Amino acid sequence: MALMAAVDEIVFHQILGWHHFYDRSTTDVGLLSDGLLHTAELLALVAGFFLYADLRRRRALAAAHARAGLFLGLGAFQLFDGVVDHKLLRVHQIRYGVDVTPYDWAWNLGALALLLIGGVLALRAARRSRGEPTA
Repeated sequence: MALMAAVDEIVFHQILGWHHFYDRSTTDVGLLSDGLLHTAELLALVAGFFLYADLRRRRALAAAHARAGLFLGLGAFQLFDGVVDHKLLRVHQIRYGVDVTPYDWAWNLGALALLLIGGVLALRAARRSRGEPTA
């Protein structure tokens, strides 16, 4: 989830400048909200790397399960952002000054595709760990 938050923050907030995490106030508040999001995302990334390294050190890392978790986390963040942040809470939109419908569809369908990939990878990983043949 932290990786997708980083991609969102870097690409859409900083490079493209399409929105801030919280756009319902002043630009200064928007920048502050971006900084807080970036801080939380960096802390989560560092914590995740430490957990990953610990699993590797203990030789307990199941790479197939880790790949599935990566895609599930990417999709979960994106879907949460698209549905909760964009539509329910309306803290920001993907972009302003344009019809957001195609952006919303692309964002949420992308999230569903990532979740589907993660789900398929998780099923395959579970079958492999049980010794079942994979399709």
